[in-house]
Amino acid sequence: MTRHPLTAARFGAVVAAALLVAVIASLSGLAWGSSGWGGVELVSALFGGALDEGQRVILMEARLPRVLFGLLVGAALSVAGAVFQAILRNPLADPYILGVSGGAALGGTLVMAFGATATLLGGLSVAGASFAGALGAVALILLVGTWAPGGRAGTYVLLLTGVVFNAFAGSVITFIRTILAPQKAHELLFYLVGSLSVEATPGATTALVAVAVVVSIGGAMWYARDLNVLSLGDEEAAALGVDVDRTRRNVVVFASLGVAVAVAYTGLVGFVGLVVPHGVRLLLGPDHRLLLPVSALGGGAFLVLADLVARASFGVFSTALPVGVLTAFVGAPIFVLFLRFSLRETQDF
Repeated sequence: MTRHPLTAARFGAVVAAALLVAVIASLSGLAWGSSGWGGVELVSALFGGALDEGQRVILMEARLPRVLFGLLVGAALSVAGAVFQAILRNPLADPYILGVSGGAALGGTLVMAFGATATLLGGLSVAGASFAGALGAVALILLVGTWAPGGRAGTYVLLLTGVVFNAFAGSVITFIRTILAPQKAHELLFYLVGSLSVEATPGATTALVAVAVVVSIGGAMWYARDLNVLSLGDEEAAALGVDVDRTRRNVVVFASLGVAVAVAYTGLVGFVGLVVPHGVRLLLGPDHRLLLPVSALGGGAFLVLADLVARASFGVFSTALPVGVLTAFVGAPIFVLFLRFSLRETQDF
């Protein structure tokens, strides 16, 4: 596929198109849900100024928080996936697959279960512990990366490390759930399946999450040019004047911040960071100056639409499916396809 040079006009046109998709997804998330009210009724009530109290509650207190968190969490996970794919030079990298989300979930779970009584954890919030867990998982991945062989073999060593760490984190979380009271264990289960049920979240908390996600994405975009060079390899990047260690360390911290915030408030939502940036890269090319902002908008739109489907499932199952279940349904088969194509390229090589 022919790649066009990134000009200001092309950048503006592509980002505007992605923004339009995100706006359409957001309006769809506001217009429809598990209740019977929506669509034309919503538009008529909004522009006619005829919202009654029940409609206002549905729109402003139920749907709007979910749409906002969907946009924020989807953007954070998608950009984190793009960053990890760049620094590991691995198109299969994803915060969920590599264990970063698992590490964040483990940190958040420890605080939720023992934070009030454990001296070490008592001073940490769920978000802070999630951040520490995400950084710990990334540190493990980078450490293994120094041992792993080069080329494709090293790529699969890192993937295997993520799988093993996810299994370890899952085992620890399962152990914690078994020793907790049933009500507390149920709270942890609901947290871990990945859900945008954030209706009771205060506006100030939403604002703080938005700030953290903006910092995460903005920090990653600051290093977009360096990420382009890193994709050539560490030696080539260093020869071109990039401080490889500092760049990798900083972008990992920014990406982990986004993952930690996402996991802290919505639990484990997998495969967004794999599907969206990989698809954007296939469409637009590997230039991170364009890849990162479009991935952020595309990830937000993807998660909002997935949550819309989850809420619509209420009519079929008499309960709304967790959005993490739907993203796994979509992402797991796509991951297998990506893996197959990657193996085929290795054999061809």
